[in-house]
Amino acid sequence: MILKIALDTPLRRTFDYLPPVCAGAGAGATPGRNEELKPGLRVRVPFGRRHVQGVLVGLAEESPLPTHKLRAALAIIDVEPVFDAVTFDLLCWAADYYHHPIGEVFAAALPASLRDGQATVHVTQHWDLTAAGRLEFETPSARRGAEQGRLVNWLATNGPQTREQLMGEFKAASLRALAKRGWIAAVPAAPAPAAPVAAGPLATGASRSAVASEVTLNDAQSEAVGRIAGSLSRFAAFLLFGVTGSGKTEVYLRLIARVIAAGDQALVLVPEIALTPQLIERFRARFDVAVAVLHSGLAGTERRDAWRDAHNGRAGIVIGTRSAVFASLPRLGVIIVDEEHDASYKQHEGFRYSARDLAVLRAQRAGVPIVLGSATPSLETLENVAQGRYTRLSLPERPGAARAPQMRLVDLKGQASENGLSQVAMRSIRRHLDAGAQVIVFLNRRGYAPTLFCNHCGWIAPCAHCDARMTLHRRAAELRCHHCGARAPVPLVCAACGHALLPVGHGTERVEETLQRLFPDAPLARLDRDTAGVRGGAGAVLARVHSGEARILIGTQMLTKGHHFPDVSLVVILDADQGLFASDYRATERLAQTIVQVAGRAGRAARAGEVLIQTEFPEHPLLNRLITAGYEDFALAALAERRAAQWPPFSRLALLRAEARDVARVEEFLRAAAALAQEPAIKLLGPASALLARRADHFRAHLLIEAAERGELQRFLARWLERVTALPRPAGLRWSIDVDPLEVD
Repeated sequence: MILKIALDTPLRRTFDYLPPVCAGAGAGATPGRNEELKPGLRVRVPFGRRHVQGVLVGLAEESPLPTHKLRAALAIIDVEPVFDAVTFDLLCWAADYYHHPIGEVFAAALPASLRDGQATVHVTQHWDLTAAGRLEFETPSARRGAEQGRLVNWLATNGPQTREQLMGEFKAASLRALAKRGWIAAVPAAPAPAAPVAAGPLATGASRSAVASEVTLNDAQSEAVGRIAGSLSRFAAFLLFGVTGSGKTEVYLRLIARVIAAGDQALVLVPEIALTPQLIERFRARFDVAVAVLHSGLAGTERRDAWRDAHNGRAGIVIGTRSAVFASLPRLGVIIVDEEHDASYKQHEGFRYSARDLAVLRAQRAGVPIVLGSATPSLETLENVAQGRYTRLSLPERPGAARAPQMRLVDLKGQASENGLSQVAMRSIRRHLDAGAQVIVFLNRRGYAPTLFCNHCGWIAPCAHCDARMTLHRRAAELRCHHCGARAPVPLVCAACGHALLPVGHGTERVEETLQRLFPDAPLARLDRDTAGVRGGAGAVLARVHSGEARILIGTQMLTKGHHFPDVSLVVILDADQGLFASDYRATERLAQTIVQVAGRAGRAARAGEVLIQTEFPEHPLLNRLITAGYEDFALAALAERRAAQWPPFSRLALLRAEARDVARVEEFLRAAAALAQEPAIKLLGPASALLARRADHFRAHLLIEAAERGELQRFLARWLERVTALPRPAGLRWSIDVDPLEVD
């Protein structure tokens, strides 16, 4: 019998091993018995000169290698697979679909400590008498002190005890002394498997304070809950298309209440780490069940413990970002993908998967419903609704007295402005502050200024490692490249001619400085990657806003993602033109989503909302369509354009990316790869340089592969990538394949 093991390596294959000579530490199984060697078990194996952990993918009767050349596995780590059957199959499918090494796919689905072989259940150390200790108990000796003798008698009478239990009665020195003599030893004792999620009084959807404290659902919300709940225990995909502030989260809560009441688990995906504290608070206030949180911002032990709680069934609700789609949930009852349109659900490095798309497939294979919620659904999701694959549920109005904000364009041409703030915006900010409201100023550009400029010779501070300019961060007194992370001190004078340098343009830091000067009576808070990068930084900023301490909130894209600020009545969008003329075919879709999402932060309670969109192009049809007809009208027009141009979702794309320090090697490799793709049904574009051709001292280029159908593209990639892998690869060149890319520039 041959073990097919997936290892965390960039090689696109599994590795063959013989079963271990003796049972593994965690297994207790007899090697050679097929029924005990299940796919999904972790296995410790020799690999080169190292011992590494892999995942058992399957069994075979023979190997391409002679048996005498195969090495034996060292141990089977687990008794039961670390993935439930649906998740295991999903990971295998994802490795094939995204054409990524299967070992790296499994590694991406596990916390680092579990990749290193730690137990999948929390193991409590218990102290117990050894055989020598029991003999010592039966034949008292003068070799031990009085307290040591009492400790031996205690364990003989009471059985194994945890360290915490013993420390209540005995000194740590006595414990160490007996352990050193070999009379006691620590033994692992795993807890019993968790019981199914209890359907207690709070699991029915009641608030901890009182049932009456729940929000009363409007008709649209009630219909959405009823329609989705009617599909529990079977697969169905729903688009919950609700305007910003329409109460989508309350629909999620009511639906999850029914799932918890049935003893099942709910998986909730969110696009941004900063959103999780807000959601966790609402979920823990509503439900008397454990809530596990999974995202990259957690410490290693926190992520491991959350994964364990999900895997062992203790957590009734799992909330997480992209990678949480792989969490092992034995009793999955529903999947919710909040802000399903968000690009953060697509992994852009390494294993380039779409968490949203895999969530739909996981729900289908698990036989449970999935809810995709958004006020600005992606064009792919809207097309799935049009084709009957998803059911649309609409929340067209905000509940209670809240109303959609009034949006208007502010023409910047011929108007005086101050660091990006027009006179109209400044007057409106003062008016809303005087009325006791809060204000959001949105600018999707962090730092103080996009660059430093010499108006004498025209020198612009460049990044030494990228085809990009360095951004000035005045508070940190340094220049930063937002592409490769390079940092440099701020020069005092121009490096070319010695004249003074000027900051050109404005970022969130500069706008914050301007607002502080213009409105000294209004405390400010800033939410961007710089302030949120500090542990707990995003939570501290949001707490200041929710408490009312901060009257003006300035921020970047992070502000668009589901935040609820009931006292915000004005949103000012600076530099709304960034996406109007971009080369990426998705740019206008993203711009429309950003504008609608950030505008939706205004007027979510009793205060009327106002949105000002500053632009140099007030006549642009996209902007006018958005403010007069709304997002859905824009989306339908954008879908018609995509259909005419045969861009996704009306075709299928993949991108072969390559990079190296030598641009000639990149071009040579891509031309060789293109020469291997002689199939009439497949269209290849390129090689072409990336929009940012040099990043971190590497030159980057790509080939765009286009096919009319998904299956057609997949069959081509399976054949072609084998040949590409066999191409001679110059030293230092890296390449990757991105299936269903969100960015093709």
